[in-house]
Amino acid sequence: MLFGVVLAFCAALCMGAATVLQAIGARRTAAGSLVPALRQWPFLAGVCVDTLGFGAELAALRSLPLFVVEAALASSLAVTAVIGAAVLGIRLRPAEWCAVAAVCAGLALLAIAAGHEGTGTGDERLRLVVLAASVGLVLLGWAAAHRVHRHRAALLGGLAGLSFGLVAVAVRLLPDLAVPRILTAPTTYAVVISGIGGYLLLIEALRSGSVTAATAAMVIGESVWPALFGVVWLGDTTRHGFTPLAVAGFAASIAGALALARFGEAET
Repeated sequence: MLFGVVLAFCAALCMGAATVLQAIGARRTAAGSLVPALRQWPFLAGVCVDTLGFGAELAALRSLPLFVVEAALASSLAVTAVIGAAVLGIRLRPAEWCAVAAVCAGLALLAIAAGHEGTGTGDERLRLVVLAASVGLVLLGWAAAHRVHRHRAALLGGLAGLSFGLVAVAVRLLPDLAVPRILTAPTTYAVVISGIGGYLLLIEALRSGSVTAATAAMVIGESVWPALFGVVWLGDTTRHGFTPLAVAGFAASIAGALALARFGEAET
């Protein structure tokens, strides 16, 4: 379990640092120009670091309760805030330093309280439901992007978060990582569809309006319901008698991440 905690923290560090690197690359190009940004080495380095973080996340999901991994991923905003303050000159307000401290304290409590991941892997019907949900969320996001105008950033950010949450659930529902079987598992394709779909929805959300609204909705969408799903459906547990500590740690981590939501796109 300790190795899983280390992997979850590594995922948060990578994803937080990747956001700053991508922001540096984007700032070297014209506003709103994605293709030129792809030619900037900081942006490309950010993509590579983000990919490493995603790999660490997948490995952590196979050995830790969902509520620990999702809280750790939300904490990547704290990493972005601290690195952004040092590298990009983004000024952190006192309340935001308190939020960073809350995230760190919450993760420490979760690391202490976390038990073992549940042994439940669901049945084939549940895996098919997850696959159908991943497709449905992408279609719903596409429709929302074309038809919704009010509160568009928050809505698309929330849908992106739900998709990222489905990635976590789908990884836990993979019955086997052996190559012949993984290619036929519905949840394998749910991971791909939800991962790509969520990323595209998040980009559109950030382009649609408030970064804070989009990122806050994403954090809630990707963290709360997978944590509950892991406890109720998959049997994730805390150490005996440590449930209140885990709840407090999870709440502190998510609350701190929400307070740092403006760093979802490392801008001043």
